[in-house]
Amino acid sequence: MVTTTLLSNIIRKLILGEDYRSEIVALIDAQFLEYAIAFFRKVAEAKMRHLPITLDWYRQEMITADLPKEEIATNAGLNIKTINNMYNTARKEIVLQASLEHYETLHEAIRNLTHDTDVNLMLTIKFNHVAIDLDINESLIVINALAVARAALRGGLWSTAGKQVEKPLMMTLCALHKVPRRHFMVAEPPKHQREADFYLVAPSGKLFRCEVKLMGKGNPESTDAAFARDTDILIADKLSETNKTQLSAHGILWMELRNASDLSQFDDILTHLGIPHQPVTGNIATKLETVIKKVFESSTTQPPNPIRLHEEKEFYSSDYLVEFDDET
Repeated sequence: MVTTTLLSNIIRKLILGEDYRSEIVALIDAQFLEYAIAFFRKVAEAKMRHLPITLDWYRQEMITADLPKEEIATNAGLNIKTINNMYNTARKEIVLQASLEHYETLHEAIRNLTHDTDVNLMLTIKFNHVAIDLDINESLIVINALAVARAALRGGLWSTAGKQVEKPLMMTLCALHKVPRRHFMVAEPPKHQREADFYLVAPSGKLFRCEVKLMGKGNPESTDAAFARDTDILIADKLSETNKTQLSAHGILWMELRNASDLSQFDDILTHLGIPHQPVTGNIATKLETVIKKVFESSTTQPPNPIRLHEEKEFYSSDYLVEFDDET
C-alpha cells in the first residue's frame, strides 16, 4: 500500500534534488517480507496436514478461481499486463487459463531439472516450534513462487507510487512558487480524450498539459509519453542530454529534478507561459514541510467547473494554496 507518508517522502526528496528510490525499495522489502511470512505459513500448514507440496498441490492451492486474478497470475509466474498483451484481454477466465498453461511449463522445467541434477536442495520451515522439511521439488516451487511475487510486487509498487505522486508533486511546485490557484488544475477537463497528470492555466484560460515521469536517465519512455500525449510540460526525475534535445526540438518545456541546485527551471517555465508566480526564496526545506501537509489536505478539492477554473475565484478562500508567514 502506497501511503501518504511514502508519497510525502518521495516529493520531499524530488523537490530537494535527492534520490527518492530508497523510499520505494524500503516499502517493497517490507511488503515482500510480509508476503513471504504468510506464504511460508500456508506451506507449513499444508505440510502439517500431511499434504505434499507437489506441483499438483500448488496448482490446486495457488492457481484457483477462488483467488483474485492478479494473485493467480503472480502464482503462475505471469503478470496481468503480459496476459493482456497475449490475449488482448485480462478477464479472469482468460487469466486462469493462461496461468494454468504457463504453470505446466514450470512443471515440466522442474521435473527435468530435478531428474538431471545431483544437487541435494532442501528448505526447512519452522512453524509453531515444529520443523518442516521441503524436498528439492517442493523447495524449487517455493523459490519460484517467491521470486515471481517479488517481481510482481516490485513492478506494481513502482507504477502505483509513480502515478500517485504526479498531482501532489505538481501542486507542491505551484505552491512553492505562489502560483494562484486559478492558474493550475488538478481535475480532468470534460470530454478530454486522454488523461493528463496536471494542467497549468494561462491568464487567457489556455490549458497547458503537464506530465510527470520518474523514469531513470536514458529511459526512452520518459520522452515517448510526452510526445504521444501532446504534452506541453514534462517534469522528470532524470533526463539524458538526448531527451532534453528531443523535448526542446518538439517545443516541450521540461524540468529535471535530480541534483537541481534550486527550482529555477520551473520558474523559467512559468515565466515562459506568462503564468503569475514568484521565485522561491528563503529556506526551501522549511517551506516544503508546510506545503506538503497542505497539498495532501487539498488534493481532493476541485472547483465546480474545472474547464473555467481561472474564472472561479470565489471558489477559494485564498488566492494561494499556502500562505507563507515569512520568507524564511
